[in-house]
Amino acid sequence: MSDEKTAQNMDKDFFKRTDAFIQVANELCKEQDTGKVSASMLYAAARFNAFIVASSAKDKSEADRNKVEAIDYFTEQYRAMLLANMDDYINKYDEYMK
Repeated sequence: MSDEKTAQNMDKDFFKRTDAFIQVANELCKEQDTGKVSASMLYAAARFNAFIVASSAKDKSEADRNKVEAIDYFTEQYRAMLLANMDDYINKYDEYMK
């Protein structure tokens, strides 16, 4: 089963939320450099994920203990998602880049 199908089966709103974030980015790209929009999205994801790790810990020391594991998890997830999306864009380049 593809990663996309797995995500759809786990959470029916996954791609609805994803599309909402992309829509905001596309709107920003109308007036901003795409590289700057991309950097802002990466920072927002990092900031939000740091919040998730901190807010799920019972105290500061637990958050600190969870830091390395969380970084490994988020890095692995981002790498897998980026690779899957790069492959998709390469495989469908002519269709997507019309």
